[in-house]
Amino acid sequence: MDLDLRDMRHFLVVAEEGHVGRAAARLHLSQPPLTRHIQALEESLGVPLFLRTPKGMTLTEAGRTLLEEATNLLALAQQAAERTRLAGQGLLGRLDVGLFGSGVLDVIPRILARFHQARPEVKIVLHNLTKTEQLQALRERRITVGFNRLVPEAADIAVETVLREPLMVAIAASDSLAVRPSLGIQDLAGVPLILYPNEPMRGLAQEVSDVFRAEGVPLRVEQEVEDVLTAVALVSAGFGAAITTQSATNLRLPGVTFRPLHSHQLKDLELSCLYRKGDASPVLRAFLDVVQTFAATPQVRAG
Repeated sequence: MDLDLRDMRHFLVVAEEGHVGRAAARLHLSQPPLTRHIQALEESLGVPLFLRTPKGMTLTEAGRTLLEEATNLLALAQQAAERTRLAGQGLLGRLDVGLFGSGVLDVIPRILARFHQARPEVKIVLHNLTKTEQLQALRERRITVGFNRLVPEAADIAVETVLREPLMVAIAASDSLAVRPSLGIQDLAGVPLILYPNEPMRGLAQEVSDVFRAEGVPLRVEQEVEDVLTAVALVSAGFGAAITTQSATNLRLPGVTFRPLHSHQLKDLELSCLYRKGDASPVLRAFLDVVQTFAATPQVRAG
């Protein structure tokens, strides 16, 4: 037979009380229906569960076995109910996050740390993906949320700005330009530049190319690379300079200094959070609350 949770609870209370009358009172039942219920349970199992005595009910060997199993089953059922409740409140589950380049150097880890502190039972899984890969992973439900810049509009993807980061020039500390408090686009005329990210979808590389063109400054591209770490590493190795975001200043590579970029057309770059429109996941809703609180609070840059 299939035992349901009500069978287990009724049996457990009778076993604990050792008396049908006291068990019935505890269960808010009358005694005859509970007696019939226990008898039906014994008949369906084909074994006696209790020895009836003038003083009450004593468990048989079969009853003691069922008592052990019933206790375990009820504990598991309670645990399942509790975990279901927590999952429904976004306090339990899994959050798959798409990351990229400079985003992992400052802002995103701080947001993730706040979320983890508030909801430590939610497992956070990180995925290092390009913008194109993040959009595909969102649509295929392989990630819950992503972080990136210059995200194109799409009917199925929501994009929220987390903050706008000032732009910086990473340049060799030995370069004569490094003594200046800030650098403009004109100052970078003819300077070999390392551009990133090198992917078809519009990003910082295209923004840099456009501002050089708009200001009539010749752009000398030394290298096109995939990520900020490679770009700044090439600056450290003497390949040239790189225009990057303020978070990249947390990369402490030897021989590299950072100077603010002064440009009316390219002042800063947004960092955005992206997720599927209509996703009702409680974990996502809880995470977005953290992101939106972070975005609404003036930030002091870490490091």
